[in-house]
Amino acid sequence: MDTIFNIQTDQDFLSASLRTFHYQYQNVEIYRRFVDYLNINPDEVNELSKIPFLPIEMFKNHEIIDKNVTANLFFQSSGTTQMNLSKHLIANENLYKESIYKSFEEFIGRPEDFIFLGLLPSYLERQNSSLIYMVDYLMKKSAKPENGYFLYNHEDLLTLLNELENKKVILFGVSFALLDFLDYCDSNAKTLKFFDSLRVIETGGMKGRKEEMTKDELLKILQEGFKTEKIYSEYSMTELLSQAYSLGNNEYQCPNWMKIMIRNAEDPFNYEKEGRTGAINIIDLANIHSCAFIATQDLGKIAGDKFQVLGRIDHSDIRGCSLLVS
Repeated sequence: MDTIFNIQTDQDFLSASLRTFHYQYQNVEIYRRFVDYLNINPDEVNELSKIPFLPIEMFKNHEIIDKNVTANLFFQSSGTTQMNLSKHLIANENLYKESIYKSFEEFIGRPEDFIFLGLLPSYLERQNSSLIYMVDYLMKKSAKPENGYFLYNHEDLLTLLNELENKKVILFGVSFALLDFLDYCDSNAKTLKFFDSLRVIETGGMKGRKEEMTKDELLKILQEGFKTEKIYSEYSMTELLSQAYSLGNNEYQCPNWMKIMIRNAEDPFNYEKEGRTGAINIIDLANIHSCAFIATQDLGKIAGDKFQVLGRIDHSDIRGCSLLVS
C-alpha cells in the first residue's frame, strides 16, 4: 500500500480505497465484526458511499490493528483522567512520517526551510501525543537551532519571535495557548513585531480554558494579535495518520490520499450535498494497519474542493484536538 502517495485521480483514489476496504475487512478483526454486524456483503461494496465507516469511539474500547503486524508505538487522545481515552496503535512509523512530510510540503512548504516553534502546553504535559510527534518530526527535518517548545513562558516566546524577525518561522499553537500569549502581550504592553514570514498554525483545542467563541471570532482575534491577514489551521486527530491544512478562512484541503465525506447526522448511509452541514467521515489511506474509514463526531460541510469544520455533534465527548464551533 506504499502507492497511496502516488494517487493522482479520483479513479486512483476509488481503487485504492476499495483495495484498502477489502484488505481491512479480512485483516482487522474489529472492522470485520463491525461490517458483519451491519449485515453488509463486502463483495457488494464497489463505491465510496457503500463503504462502512467505523465510529471513532471504537478506538476507546478496542485494539484496532491489522492481524499481520505488530504495533511499535501508540498515540493517545487528550482528555481528563476520568475519560476513556482513544488509543491508535501504530505499526508503520515511517508511513506516518512520510504522510507528515508530504502534507506539510504540499500545503505549507519544505520543512527544511522553516524554524519551528511549538506553543502546545496541554500536549507537552502528557505522553503519546500524535501532535507532538508530528511537530518533533518537522523540527528534526528542519534542524534549525532556534527550534523549540514553550509551555507558559510567554516572555521567552515573545523575545525569540522578535529576534527571528524576517526569518521563515512556523508557530504551531493550541488555540487557548495562542490567546493566552496575546493576552500576555496586551496586558503587559509588550509589542510583537510584524513580520510577513511568520506562519501561525492553530491546531484547535480550547479545553474549557476560554470563553466559547466561533471559529471566525478566534481567527479574527489571532489575525489582529499576530498582525497577519492569514491564520493557518491544521486538522487531524489521534485516530488519523494524515493532516488537512487550512491556509485561512477555515477552509481545509486534504492531501490526495485523504478524503472528507459529509454524512447525514441522522442516517449514516446517506450523504449531504455540497454546502450542507452534516457529520464528517474521513478516509485516510495512510491508516492501512488500523482503519482507514472513520466516522467522526465533528460537523462540517464541503465547499468546492475544500471543507469546513463547524463544531461537534451534541453530546459527544470534548476532545482536545476538536475545533471550535463556526
